[in-house]
Amino acid sequence: MGELTFPVRIPLGRWAETLIMWVTDNFESTFDGITKTVNVILVKIDAFFNWVPWPIMIAAVVGIAWLVSGKKTALFSAVSLFLLGAFGLWSEGMSTIALVTTSVFISVLFGLPLGILAAKSDRFDAVLRPILDGMQTIPSFVYLIPAIMLFGIGNVPGVMATVIFSLPPMVRLTNLGIRQVDAEVVEAGLAFGSTPWQLLLKIQLPLALPAIMTGVNQTVMMALSMVVVAAMIGAGGLGYKILYSIQRVNLAVGLESGLGILFIAMILDRILQGVTKKQQKVIFRE
Repeated sequence: MGELTFPVRIPLGRWAETLIMWVTDNFESTFDGITKTVNVILVKIDAFFNWVPWPIMIAAVVGIAWLVSGKKTALFSAVSLFLLGAFGLWSEGMSTIALVTTSVFISVLFGLPLGILAAKSDRFDAVLRPILDGMQTIPSFVYLIPAIMLFGIGNVPGVMATVIFSLPPMVRLTNLGIRQVDAEVVEAGLAFGSTPWQLLLKIQLPLALPAIMTGVNQTVMMALSMVVVAAMIGAGGLGYKILYSIQRVNLAVGLESGLGILFIAMILDRILQGVTKKQQKVIFRE
């Protein structure tokens, strides 16, 4: 028997490619503006992190870790950052943190209002949910193709692909946090004459803050994982070193760079967890 061919072929990929090419041709100036804006933010953050001397940077991170998460996290942060420098990866590590910081900033900037809108409107939530499902389940490598077509090669398309990949947790957990605010507390606010904005800013967002901070934490972790993949389209930092080690089959560089990513991820995770726990204690006391 011959091979049985399927009777219908839907060229969805070609349609998507045609759409991206049309958008690129007709909105080139818009994407150039986005590229320049993101690049300015990224360059300034990268320059700042690489400008600060390493002893001051380590002291600042250790101080923040001690303040929000305790002595153990502070000690771990000090040792991890020292090892990052001892591996000869300080500059690449700071560039990676700059990429993650820029991506998370953009993700929070868009994710927070989208989460608020989803919490306020069931219809908007129903439309947004499958989009977020797709953003989380489509393989991360797929994001690199439209990013190249729209923004070219370099750090900016890497940041934009990272934003798309890391945005869903911020939206979902903001939505969830606001929806989980006790209905009686909301009713009490309305009874005392709160406007919708006052209700949101003074009651719902403060009570949802632990969930929102968890969303920020998850966004940071996903951004770190995507920044490594984004090295394939020209993003720098430790991701580039890992890509280099794969191309050269260089175990030494790959191992050290991988540990550098691990150190940064664990430091950020512990600090953000500490912030979340502090917020939960404050809310519990109140």
